[in-house]
Amino acid sequence: MKEFLFKATPSAIAESNIVAFMTWLRVDKGLNFEDYPSLLTWSTQNTSDFWEYILSYFSIQYSGSYNQVLSGTMPAVKWFEGISLNYAEQIYSRAPTSGPVMVHFDEINSEARPIYHSDFFSKMKSLACALQSFGLEKGDRVAGYLPNVPEASLACLATISCGAIWSCCSLDFGVEAVVERFEQIQPKILFLSTAYSYNGKIYDKQEDAQAIIARLPTVKQVIFVPYIPEAYVPENTISILDCFLYEHEHFSFNRVGFNDPIWILYSSGTTGKPKAITHSHGGMLLEHLKYLILQNDVRKGELFYWYSTTGWMMWNFAQASLLAGATVVIYEGSAAFNGLDFLWRKASEIGVHHFGTSAPFLVACMKNNIDTASLKIDLSNLRSIGSTGSPLPPEAFDYVYKHIKSDVWLCSMSGGTDVCTAFVGSNILSPVKKGCIQGRALGADIVALDDGGVPRLNEVGEMVVRKPMPCMPIYFWNDAKNERYKQSYFEEYNDYWRHGDWISIDDDGQITIFGRSDATLNRNGVRIGTAEIYNVLNDVEEIEDALIINLEQADGSSFMPLFIKIKENAILNDALKENIKQKLKVRCSPRHVPDEIFKVPDIPYTISGKKMEAPVKKILMGKEVSRAFSPDAMRNPKAMEFFVNFFKTVIESKS
Repeated sequence: MKEFLFKATPSAIAESNIVAFMTWLRVDKGLNFEDYPSLLTWSTQNTSDFWEYILSYFSIQYSGSYNQVLSGTMPAVKWFEGISLNYAEQIYSRAPTSGPVMVHFDEINSEARPIYHSDFFSKMKSLACALQSFGLEKGDRVAGYLPNVPEASLACLATISCGAIWSCCSLDFGVEAVVERFEQIQPKILFLSTAYSYNGKIYDKQEDAQAIIARLPTVKQVIFVPYIPEAYVPENTISILDCFLYEHEHFSFNRVGFNDPIWILYSSGTTGKPKAITHSHGGMLLEHLKYLILQNDVRKGELFYWYSTTGWMMWNFAQASLLAGATVVIYEGSAAFNGLDFLWRKASEIGVHHFGTSAPFLVACMKNNIDTASLKIDLSNLRSIGSTGSPLPPEAFDYVYKHIKSDVWLCSMSGGTDVCTAFVGSNILSPVKKGCIQGRALGADIVALDDGGVPRLNEVGEMVVRKPMPCMPIYFWNDAKNERYKQSYFEEYNDYWRHGDWISIDDDGQITIFGRSDATLNRNGVRIGTAEIYNVLNDVEEIEDALIINLEQADGSSFMPLFIKIKENAILNDALKENIKQKLKVRCSPRHVPDEIFKVPDIPYTISGKKMEAPVKKILMGKEVSRAFSPDAMRNPKAMEFFVNFFKTVIESKS
């Protein structure tokens, strides 16, 4: 049995949001639940009732009426047809009015600066009116190429308040990566900055910004967001500061249908262009209220921080803490700026209650012996530490309790861009076990299937979701007949959502994740598509073909090797390696750069012409060769000989 590292005190449980919800269910609905497992079981067996009660419990403002909670089957599910609402309106009505709505800091100015309700929402309303004056209408797309600053949050909420659709990339993405995403959705408005700071260095993005503008012909207005004073200001743009001056006396929130789109996030692009994953207004609202308040136990007046860039779904998730009446804390810059203790010191200074980060960050703190007690960092306000992006190794659990805070609630969670939330994660009623996620989230009917498609406990299996959830995408943008959507989640199991994780669920409902089961690269908590890397490598003259994978290590780190087949007269020397790395860094991001580059005689393919990334990964993770791939299904089975030998001579020697 795995060791319990944390149990909430009886008083913390009694005061928790989830106990308040259970009390409401007992008093108002006549439903009695003794513990979390019984509540979870009911929520997954009574899908319509559960989500209807979430709508009712949180007193969500809406117009119209509905006859049924849901209709159809996955993936063609409709929720609460007939009602209209607005996510930004709910944030406006629930955000704190006594304390700040937002606290922000960055590398350039590490002083924490608060923004209060009247100032924040006055700017949001003015910006919304400016957008409408530029011709923005319901259903139009607004794109952002922005750092994590208050203006990005305001741009997002102003867009949503108009009934338009938000989409964003962070400034560390290169031109090709940005255009691949935004050209699919044909934005009418573009917000952008032209410089950002990372780890103390200023990065000039003016050429990238100009190239992006030139390649997005549907953009009718570019809005410049000043961040670094000396940054280049593109021609024919308007400053967001001028937009904040627009009259907003007649502003009103534009309520849209429950199933209408709210924002577009992007997959990694494993099998081509990144998928434009489109979420619904109502689905995100219900899910974020449920997760932030019931699962994370975020309370009114608390301060909620999660380290993220604007292009990661956790940025959207962090903004949702306003729905709980909390203050959202945002930071732009490197997590290790001025040392790995920097963010812990800021959390202490600001008084953060919920500190969200990635597993690699916690592992890095562990390897660098960061100890808050010896550093005299006061984390007395800190209630929870959230971890996502990749599995948190058991030794990092020990580290957090020994060297960060002994009585903190460590909330490991896993979900993704696909749902902009977590399927599995925290609940204050359950203990924290070393190396485990506390359990499935309410309404998430998740099981681990064995190779025969049978649900198993205490065995590693394929994670599937058997019941619909309103946070599932409504569609992929420009996906004719939902073909890519179905291929992404429903190709292997027609009736179940296959998420692509290897998991096990123990008798207590606690979950261990063993990494991705598909070919997606999970690089330091950021999902990267192999297609994005291959597109860049196509422009390297010496390369004939390539294959890349990422191997998650037991200690929470990863090893991402790139295998290339070079042309007959080419040589894999240091100059070629450096050229490859620089191209990937500039055109994609630093995360796309491989750890090592190896020459191979051939790249393995299936008979149908698919590159065999997943089988190669299985071999390099030590899976039995006969179970990793079938030579009969290959176009060139001899190509696998290199990788079998590579595992024996390189991977095992690293272990």
